Amino acid sequence: MTGLLSIGIAAAAGPELAARLAPLVERAGLHALWVNDTPGHDSLAVLAAAAQVTQRLVLATGVIPIDRRPPAEVLARVDELGLPVDRLVLGIGSGAGAPGSLGRVSTALRAMRGTGPSGSADVVVGALGPRMRRLAAEASDGLLLSWLTPDRARAQTDEAHALAPAAHVALYVRAASEPAAGARLEAEAERYAGYPSYAANFTRLGITARDTVIGPDRFADGIRHYRDAADEVVLRAIVADERPDDYERFVEAVAAESAAATA
Repeated sequence: MTGLLSIGIAAAAGPELAARLAPLVERAGLHALWVNDTPGHDSLAVLAAAAQVTQRLVLATGVIPIDRRPPAEVLARVDELGLPVDRLVLGIGSGAGAPGSLGRVSTALRAMRGTGPSGSADVVVGALGPRMRRLAAEASDGLLLSWLTPDRARAQTDEAHALAPAAHVALYVRAASEPAAGARLEAEAERYAGYPSYAANFTRLGITARDTVIGPDRFADGIRHYRDAADEVVLRAIVADERPDDYERFVEAVAAESAAATA
């Protein structure tokens, strides 16, 4: 398996940055631009800016929490923004806190798949635990995994394919290509290690958050190992100062590794 390579940014980075980066990502032959739906920011608006300056690039949300943004609201926003549904992937998640996450996601999938003008967009599910992964494999277009080592990711990818051979498994991996971003990468790992749901998952799998990131000291090897573990690897850009040129250099570094792997 040699997974597709994609780039991930946070919605907080904004539409202007997305419009600047998206053509670089497309010209590099990378698969998709994924945008985290962070509180106070609209991942769909950020993707709309990217859509205006690209023709083929897949545009994806990773992920929209349905306890905060109900399915009907998401679909209405897709239509309002005129997003190209033929290359749109709506990543959704249950959200945090309230019980009944499996039921919420199942209901959301029935509402979002194949309904209305936005019905042709793929819908994937951000999944940590085994029951959510099973639901995602059997009832959606695919899974979005995150915070896994390559071997754990490969095991969960194989598990999903055994349940649904056509399911697409994407994997979010936090990555820093430059030493100056190392401290931010470390802080990101520590932050997620403190979230109860992720902390429980790390304990269940016997890994730590630091085990699952790609630092600048192993950037090329890390990408190669992860590409053998999933259908698509989304390299979530961790950069030193979050300036546009920092992100551009990250995309260039990923593009260089992608080109080297196919040479």
